[in-house]
Amino acid sequence: MPSDRELVVVQTSRLAAPADQVWSRAVSPEGINHELGPWMRMTMPRSVRGMTIDEVPVGEPLGRSWILLFGVLPVDYDDLMLAERGPGFRFLEHSKLLNMSSWQHEREVRPAGEGCEVTDRLTFELRRVPRAIPGMHRVARAIIARTFRHRHRRLVAWFGAAA
Repeated sequence: MPSDRELVVVQTSRLAAPADQVWSRAVSPEGINHELGPWMRMTMPRSVRGMTIDEVPVGEPLGRSWILLFGVLPVDYDDLMLAERGPGFRFLEHSKLLNMSSWQHEREVRPAGEGCEVTDRLTFELRRVPRAIPGMHRVARAIIARTFRHRHRRLVAWFGAAA
């Protein structure tokens, strides 16, 4: 259950591809950056470069990942840690970002008919300074919601929408 200061965004899409195929792409650095593109790109910490989420250690800090606007301008960072993997096609990331004192990203890919359903659940809390700015909670929630709607549109464009 989120605290009073935590914000939650949930985005779900149905795709026309099998869950294992969507999962393989969605947990790879190429897939992550395709979802974010062309507006943003995310670097991978040196310790896990070339790995997918299926391969990184669970429960250990993985290092810093930079979020780059237009692929070049650093706008935030993410001190990554994979908290859980599974059951099935699922991960839970716990991190701290430059602007967020806590960030949890849970993604689950479940078989659904001939395709699958992808759900992202983001739970986050702004750091103290941004939190003190009136209306900043609404702005942050809107930006995260828009980012994940964009990511899901990119998934649908890549795999097709389920009927």
